[in-house]
Amino acid sequence: MYMRMAIREAQAAASEGEVPIGAMIVHPERGVVGKAFNQVEKLHDATAHAEILAITQACQVLENWRLEGCVLYVTKEPCPMCAGAIVFSRIAKVVWGVSDPVRGGESVFHILNSPSLVHRVECVPGLMEEVCREDLVGFFRELRATRREKSDGED
Repeated sequence: MYMRMAIREAQAAASEGEVPIGAMIVHPERGVVGKAFNQVEKLHDATAHAEILAITQACQVLENWRLEGCVLYVTKEPCPMCAGAIVFSRIAKVVWGVSDPVRGGESVFHILNSPSLVHRVECVPGLMEEVCREDLVGFFRELRATRREKSDGED
């Protein structure tokens, strides 16, 4: 259910020309306390990733920077920046759709479970992976096609 909600957030991102990544933060007693999609282009802000925006929202709702017991559902494995924010906000578990074998905050950099940091995060990769992957692949396929059309029209 929560990953489906994150996928809807990702689709909202794509409809606004943003990379389709959506995130939901769920508190064990209060339910959804944060939800967001990428807004890097809209806000002209390199830190406006879905996870960061959802963490900010959840902290405001809970009036606490510690998101202990919360679960983050996100359509793509968090990047190193987001993984750091997840650790420092004390999120208990991250469930993601598509892993990122090139820039993944956990699969490549092992940030979510680094012994050097103050907190460890349970990781559950691969939930609804195919749907999440198709949203990303389709977005970039369409973006490349649009760019090709523009460059062909400039000749």
